[in-house]
Amino acid sequence: MPSSSARGAHRLLDRMSYAFRMLDDIALADLAFEAEGDSLENLFRGATQAIIEILANPATIGSAWERTIHRQDVDAATLLFDWLSDLVYWKDAAGVVYRDVQLSLAYRAGKWELEARMHGAPVDPVTQELRSDVKGVTKHLYDLSQRGSRWYARVVLDV
Repeated sequence: MPSSSARGAHRLLDRMSYAFRMLDDIALADLAFEAEGDSLENLFRGATQAIIEILANPATIGSAWERTIHRQDVDAATLLFDWLSDLVYWKDAAGVVYRDVQLSLAYRAGKWELEARMHGAPVDPVTQELRSDVKGVTKHLYDLSQRGSRWYARVVLDV
């Protein structure tokens, strides 16, 4: 079991079919995580959950704000990068943090299609447990790969 660090960020969160863990030894000035899933869709869910929990404790976030995102790309790695960047963009553009995101991913006509519904609330440091203010998703050490039957992504965030 990983131990806690000064950032308190070395965690492993298992969800039914995906997980993520913080990578304290990858990016000293930034935050990094590795997400995994038993399918590409579940990898997207794990990476999404990592961003949600890096931003704030989702248990302290309401659901007064909602937005639906549709994206598609022929390249799954590009789609994941753009999707995670959307989460950071809407955090800043709408001034929100997220309680949860429901997403689906499908491969149709040579393209990966993502549909996601984000639920959250405007930032309120009095009632919400805010964590890190992510400024962007970087391409530094960014990777999406399939190893055996599982999918993995390594993501470094600019904070």
